[in-house]
Amino acid sequence: MFQSLKCIGILTSGGDAPGMNAAIRAVTRTAIYNDIEVKGIYRGFKGLITGEIEPFKTNSVSNIIQRGGTILKSARCEEFLDPEGRKIAYDNLVKHGIDALVVIGGDGTLTGAAVFAREYNIPVVGLPGTIDNDLSGTDVTIGYNTALNTIVEAVDKIRDTASSHERLFFIEVMGRNCGALALNSAIAAGAEAAIIPEISIEKDQLHEFISQGFRKSKNSSLVLVAESEITGGALLLAERVKSQYPQYDVRVAILGHLQRGGSPTAQDRILASRMGYAAIQALLESQRNIMVGVRNEEIVYVPFSQAIKKEKPINPDLVKILNVLST
Repeated sequence: MFQSLKCIGILTSGGDAPGMNAAIRAVTRTAIYNDIEVKGIYRGFKGLITGEIEPFKTNSVSNIIQRGGTILKSARCEEFLDPEGRKIAYDNLVKHGIDALVVIGGDGTLTGAAVFAREYNIPVVGLPGTIDNDLSGTDVTIGYNTALNTIVEAVDKIRDTASSHERLFFIEVMGRNCGALALNSAIAAGAEAAIIPEISIEKDQLHEFISQGFRKSKNSSLVLVAESEITGGALLLAERVKSQYPQYDVRVAILGHLQRGGSPTAQDRILASRMGYAAIQALLESQRNIMVGVRNEEIVYVPFSQAIKKEKPINPDLVKILNVLST
């Protein structure tokens, strides 16, 4: 155990994800159980620079496990990208007696945390909180399961109107660099295809999909599209179909930020609780500069260098399953 570990700070940064509050609760209560003081840092790295820091007690995290979003708020912080901003952040840590940080967020958040930890030799533990499920080193991220269920519920509703009007719907979901949400929600909702960044979609492939999808007496088709410069997004794909296949009635639904909201599923609450507990255990075991992950249902500690800025491959079996079941 770190001899000086008397107080930890906790913050959330980047896009919010359902289950972040459950993680905050688990970190706070596990730390207090182990006689470690907790300081909540509001608005991510921005709050670390502006000094929005206050003590957290057990009742500070009461009745939040079921809430979406993050009680600690989140904000972009350009200042933290500069050494001068990180120096101010470090000075505030010292001022508030914080010995280590627990940071909850996605790739950008953990990248910033890794730089900060390296510069100032501060023990930092990251928790993967992002609906995109795009972090290497963990099978699943906090918020992904909830977002997936939110998407499937929305797609089920869209199918009702698509079938009624015999329409082709392109439904855009989040996942700028990762198609996990689009691919798995397509399978779960019985969609005809998923257009994701990991698989390049050419003109003839789009033609093949349309030919197969409408040839077999289907009165509607749903295509899940990951928002991405690679895929072009749902609007661009819809325009291509309208110009090349004007006989089809095409519509677009962009689900947007509703995917981030809502009460977390039981799975996300349990995952966040396990990871939050494990974050404090890692610090007690003198671990530092790692992300807590889950592989094959077991907690693992993954060095930041292995968790960030690495592509998380799509399971090719899932692509094959979608192709077979949509025929």
